Amino acid sequence: MTHPDRRVVLAAATGGLAIAGTSTAQTQKGRPLGTPSDPTTAYAKPPFPKQQQPWPGLTSQMSPRPDHGETSYKGSGRLQGRKALLTGGDSGIGRAAAIAFAREGADVAINYLPAEEPDAQEVAKLIREAGRKAVLIPGDIKDEAFCQQLVDRAAGELGGLDILVNNAARQFSRDSILDITTAQFDETYKTNVYAMFWITKAAVPHLKPGSAIINTASVNAYEPSENLLDYASTKGAIMIFTKGLAKQLAPKGVRVNAVAPSPFWTPLQVTGGQPADKLPQFGADSPMGRPGQPAELAGIYVLLASGEASYSTGQVFAAVGGRGGP
Repeated sequence: MTHPDRRVVLAAATGGLAIAGTSTAQTQKGRPLGTPSDPTTAYAKPPFPKQQQPWPGLTSQMSPRPDHGETSYKGSGRLQGRKALLTGGDSGIGRAAAIAFAREGADVAINYLPAEEPDAQEVAKLIREAGRKAVLIPGDIKDEAFCQQLVDRAAGELGGLDILVNNAARQFSRDSILDITTAQFDETYKTNVYAMFWITKAAVPHLKPGSAIINTASVNAYEPSENLLDYASTKGAIMIFTKGLAKQLAPKGVRVNAVAPSPFWTPLQVTGGQPADKLPQFGADSPMGRPGQPAELAGIYVLLASGEASYSTGQVFAAVGGRGGP
């Protein structure tokens, strides 16, 4: 039997408004939160305009612009008084989670690259409009020393830390292993795996019973794409890291879970994460006929951060539009 509060949490992830910038957008204007709707037409469907951006990319330059729940997510106090740190919190999935956390009552620190400052400022404004504290900490998580500084500063400025979301990622599309350089392999692993290890290690001493760690894995941990060999292998590592750490921290009352999304419309895709010629049809081969929007994941991150998921640890929660996954 589904807990009634959990139904509301998960429903929050599906509330969306029209996605600007393309005639293919499907509107949900005026639909009350939680009202049943057809998920195949709830958000923009391909074809999308041809586009590419230099890494790390900006939300404002994507067409259609991703929906992070800016106008649709409504909180109800599930995370009141909590203190959260999210990597990659300026855009994509991290942005959606940051907005939702704030509207559920949490103070939020986000990490991002300096080039993503315009996106980060938008998120900070939304957090503050929700009446919560926003802490912006730009920097490169491929650097171990910075990862320690990131956690220390977040805990210091928030007055504690009890939610950690390891979400930032690097993704390159390469047709062959022969095209993957050592430098690329190193960048992918340092961003996706090493940083998660460094940040989590620094965060654990701050986490008290009832705290939660949420890692962003991927459908690629279960159904790897042939053009994402290094990225997919990092997501497999994240899945195993999550399950092992969950066993280690369970006696301390700290839960560790992961979310495995795909395909989702974020700057990761338009900055070399997918072949440029395939982007116009991105997500079209999903059983849903479209990619997911970050707003559709917000409720899952809230659920895993909240006490409603108190017996869930070492789990991987899928949002893959009907294909692959746990």
